[in-house]
Amino acid sequence: MLGIQIIAFIFCFCGLGAAIAATASNEWKVTSRASSVITATWVFQGLWMNCAGNALGAFHCRPHLTIFKVEGYIQACRGLMISAVCLGFFGAVFGLVGMKCTKIGGSDQTKAKIACLAGLNFILSGLCSMTSCSLYANRITSEFFDPSFVAQKYELGAALFIGWAGASLCIIGGIIFCFSIAENSNSARRGYAYNGATSVMSSRTKVHNSVPDKTPPKHFDKNAYV
Repeated sequence: MLGIQIIAFIFCFCGLGAAIAATASNEWKVTSRASSVITATWVFQGLWMNCAGNALGAFHCRPHLTIFKVEGYIQACRGLMISAVCLGFFGAVFGLVGMKCTKIGGSDQTKAKIACLAGLNFILSGLCSMTSCSLYANRITSEFFDPSFVAQKYELGAALFIGWAGASLCIIGGIIFCFSIAENSNSARRGYAYNGATSVMSSRTKVHNSVPDKTPPKHFDKNAYV
């Protein structure tokens, strides 16, 4: 049981790290390789900055100066990724408290409830990250395959794949955390049944020992020893 919780926490922790890396990355979309070969320049954009580089290795990044000029889908992706990171952080705190190897959290039943809460936080975090990356990718692909779109076309960046991988890890780890409460409840039921049988046997033994022996004492005559 403890090993399963540790594996789930590792999955969720790696997923949270991937979500943070994807949020801070500037490679959500990159210019198409077909145009990059001709111009020898690369343009890649993220949620917070627009960057450009050339074949000589020089890069220049410019942040989004105002939130009102940022497109709506980018703002939605920002909010979803920030929510994913916050939910993952609280899920990590609850997961540490709910694990059986820690000294805090109370009884096993309380720890199981806290672990289930951590699992729900991680599942929501993964869903937020998955939704954000999918929304951004849908916008890129719709512009890329639209023949009437004449502006610069982009391809999927590395941050999207990192975000998808992190979301999958968070969801898997959160499901394992939620299933751990069922394992704890089953073990608690088995322990209660065993303690009940022991208490019944002990009570019967006490009653048997408490009954006085009413057998009359035997008196032997002196001739019985001859």
